[in-house]
Amino acid sequence: MSHYRRHSLEPSIDSISSRFRDSLNFQRDDDDVINKPDFRELDYPLKPRVSSSAAATPAASGSSSSSSGSASGKPSVTSQLAKRSHSGELTESGSGTPGSGAKNRTPKPGHRRSASAGTPLIYSGLAFSPVKNRGGGSGATSPSPGVVPSGNICPSGKIPKTGMASRASVKPETLFTGNGNYGHGNIVRGGGGKAKPETRDPEEVKKAGNDMYRKGNFSEALSLYDKAISMSPENPAYRSNRAAALAASGRLKEAVKECLEAVRLDPSYVRAHQRLASLYLRLGEAENARRHLCFSGQCPDKAELQRVQTLEKHLRLCSEARKISDWKKVITEVDAAIGSGADSSPQLVACKAEALLRLHQIKDSDLCLSTIQRLDHHHHHHSHTHAKIFGMLCDAYVLCVQAQVDMALGRFENALVKAERAMKIDSNSNEVVSVLNNVTNVAKARTRGNELFTSGRYSEASVAYGEGLKFDAFNSVLYCNRAACWFKLGVWDQSVDDCNQALRIQPGYTKALLRRAASYGKLGRWDDAVRDYEVLRKEFPGDSEVAESLQRALLNKSEEHKYLGYNNEVEEVSNLDKFKTATSLPGISLFYFKSSSNRQSEAISPFINTLCLRYPLVHFFMVDVDESLALAKAESIKKVPTFKIYKDGEKVKEMVCPSHKLLEDNVKHFLL
Repeated sequence: MSHYRRHSLEPSIDSISSRFRDSLNFQRDDDDVINKPDFRELDYPLKPRVSSSAAATPAASGSSSSSSGSASGKPSVTSQLAKRSHSGELTESGSGTPGSGAKNRTPKPGHRRSASAGTPLIYSGLAFSPVKNRGGGSGATSPSPGVVPSGNICPSGKIPKTGMASRASVKPETLFTGNGNYGHGNIVRGGGGKAKPETRDPEEVKKAGNDMYRKGNFSEALSLYDKAISMSPENPAYRSNRAAALAASGRLKEAVKECLEAVRLDPSYVRAHQRLASLYLRLGEAENARRHLCFSGQCPDKAELQRVQTLEKHLRLCSEARKISDWKKVITEVDAAIGSGADSSPQLVACKAEALLRLHQIKDSDLCLSTIQRLDHHHHHHSHTHAKIFGMLCDAYVLCVQAQVDMALGRFENALVKAERAMKIDSNSNEVVSVLNNVTNVAKARTRGNELFTSGRYSEASVAYGEGLKFDAFNSVLYCNRAACWFKLGVWDQSVDDCNQALRIQPGYTKALLRRAASYGKLGRWDDAVRDYEVLRKEFPGDSEVAESLQRALLNKSEEHKYLGYNNEVEEVSNLDKFKTATSLPGISLFYFKSSSNRQSEAISPFINTLCLRYPLVHFFMVDVDESLALAKAESIKKVPTFKIYKDGEKVKEMVCPSHKLLEDNVKHFLL
């Protein structure tokens, strides 16, 4: 028995037959690169010597010709080379010798016949016909001159009826003789071109997968590696190659699983250990990366070892900063760890999100977590690793941070689900237990408070929200809800205080800002109310409710009118120059063209004064056409009352004899 090395598999017997005649030495694949799929190498047994007489003598009648050209009188490679085993290695044939008869011939993988296969089929004209032995029994016979080699050319097992071929296909079907290395019994339509039959050699499938990998077609490469694994499931190289394609597709945890399987199949498989070390480094699991980088006393790559050591340093500093709640330092160390190579680490991203949450940057924290791929709860029970961070299993820690951010944003149901999942993963962690306890109690308090508020029991609701704040003193939603209770109870000072707390925790919290502005209004603090409403108006420029609230606040703030430079009464314009100056003012300006002798003008004039008081942000001007004929003519005024609205120096609307409602609606429309 020949001695075999444990590294990559070579091409199949069929693909090397043409080269076998030229040389007895086989070279290893030239694409065995560390960051590409594996190509395992082994030594092939030498070809048995063949005497010249044997080479000149045709095979015995019971032998079937091989796919590499036996029909042309050349020696059969399959009768001289060792048969490939299930694992892809070569073993020497121990049964029969060349020309020993069909019964002793070792079948080639992918061309075995079962006992139930029945009579072998050959191609006969337009139909497939069974061949009978002369003695009357069915069996394989030696092909007569001019007859192509026999083979199973009906893989499905179905035999077409005579004459059906011409109806099924316009082009004739030609059986290749094997001189193009197509395999046994391959049919090519049209008689031209080269056939690409589906190979049954897992090594050839792997090579095809490697070609796809080099071209960047990782999906197709995965499909081919899957096929090779199904044909030879105990081959660690196929698992490692599949891991490379998964990693290139961004599916790192699946890649880790494949590498672990490769190591299980071959514990000394260096390439799989190296790949595992690289994957664990990217996942931020320094301890696991070091273990596989230095397995069994192997001398690790210095550059890789340096990267692992750098990651370990930043993880240590991050942990120390977290213990003393130095959250800015935590963010610095997390960014450094990611920069050192841990670019796909969910737990490091979660750590940064936790730090942002503690710094009251809740929206940034939520955005940070959105970059983490969704953790499938089915995966946790069979996690590929027991890596920990801050004393918790990594997946449990990620879920805990997600639960706390959800709770801070009022997503209490989601928070509870994630905290419970974290508990199932790591029930031994005190921190996980604490997070679940807090989330559960806060969610219960919020639900109870909402029920009481809805039923009008505002005082009891405020107490319920307060109970929740005992478990989470930085929950802006609970503070805002309690502020609503105080507002309903008429305790507006406390309402403002709780809104202030909510806004300290979550700046820009819209509901808290609205509630505080309304509370300021109840307290007569119109300066503060206007300030909040103006912030909201910038954020929601099309919201009519905010605009109306701002107008009401401005009406009660008389000093603010002077500050803005607006008048509380309609200003008269009597000449063209003043009119041009007025139309160029920033903001909204309304021009009212009237006549003292016109009844409609006199009827609508009081309403114009009302609008002027109601909308202090709008400039109101009046033009008496009887006294300013030149201006009226210049503006083509033919009927009164006529209204023109200008916005930032440009005319946007003109109306003749509008109703009160239409006029006010247009003022509001352009004001928003």
